[in-house]
Amino acid sequence: MLLNKPTTRRKFLLGSLLALPLSDLVLKGLTAAQAAEMAAPELADYKPIFFSAEEWQFILAATDRLIPAGGKGKAPGALETNVPIFIDQQLHSPEFGGEIYMQGPFDVHAPATMGYQIPYTPQELYRTGIKLVEQWTQSTYNKSFHELTLEEKDAVLTKVNKNDGIDFPAMGEPNLKASQFFGQLLADTKHGYLADPMYGGNKGMKAWIAIGFPGARASFTEWVKQHNVPYPLGPVSLLGERA
Repeated sequence: MLLNKPTTRRKFLLGSLLALPLSDLVLKGLTAAQAAEMAAPELADYKPIFFSAEEWQFILAATDRLIPAGGKGKAPGALETNVPIFIDQQLHSPEFGGEIYMQGPFDVHAPATMGYQIPYTPQELYRTGIKLVEQWTQSTYNKSFHELTLEEKDAVLTKVNKNDGIDFPAMGEPNLKASQFFGQLLADTKHGYLADPMYGGNKGMKAWIAIGFPGARASFTEWVKQHNVPYPLGPVSLLGERA
């Protein structure tokens, strides 16, 4: 749930647009998806409700490197699709991670087939992981993670992913490996990029448009067996927004 802000003229006008039938939106030169994108939070103006200001800077920088803008077909990146907002709102939700067994015993060295082996909730995992990575970058570069160059950020994330040079147990955290933090961050970044916009990410269904995903259309079975043929219809969100 977003923090309450005073209603602006822009929000009032956008709310009026979203209340119009789709046909009226088209006549005004806007699709429902475009209007919904305009009404969605602007990442630059968004105030995190779970992360601290310092943690938020890390999340912005890290997700931007995990899914950068550009690439094949000039696809949008994590920042263009509000992935950080998705992660912030998911972690703020009391339901997120609520079904994880937390009674132990835990073995951080157990194989992945043994399931969740971390004595932390996802919220605690994020706070611990960010703190330790920031501690390492400060001692190594004398800078916070978000202040590093693109190459340095990629190098740090690679070390975290591979447990190579950034050793959480050696830094006083025996219950969490760097790669486990990276895995959670990467998974949540992917989810925010590809989830329905109603959950805070995938702003304007840009990620779905980029990969040609139909979204929540009731039926597209006639296209399933048409290989190497671009899907001609835009995606539809769970709320009925159409791109």
